[in-house]
Amino acid sequence: MWDLATDPISQKIILEFHSQQKIVSAVCHGPAALANVKLADGSYFLAGQPVAGFSNSEEEAAGYTSAMPFSLEDKLNEASGGKYEKASQDWGEHAVTGHGGRLITGQNPASGKKVGELILEALKKGK
Repeated sequence: MWDLATDPISQKIILEFHSQQKIVSAVCHGPAALANVKLADGSYFLAGQPVAGFSNSEEEAAGYTSAMPFSLEDKLNEASGGKYEKASQDWGEHAVTGHGGRLITGQNPASGKKVGELILEALKKGK
């Protein structure tokens, strides 16, 4: 949330993976690293793509809201053009794919298993 969200080296690696058709994945607060990544045309890497990450209500329930530099849910929703998704209940498992199955994100720690399964599925399909 503090460093990878704005780190130019991290953003460069994400863009390199994307351009080489490799899988880009993150879970919980990890999608913060994707939130500010922009393509060569200036559009967000997440534009038009479903994305998940720690929700505002989970942040509040955990007591972290005031400690965070920004709202991850709001930033992911902005960067994706309103495509942020979350589970119907806090702490529920929720993972989504975008960019033809090569972008895989999960909402919270409970989503880690599903993210892993989606990565394995994408690898088996040669994504």
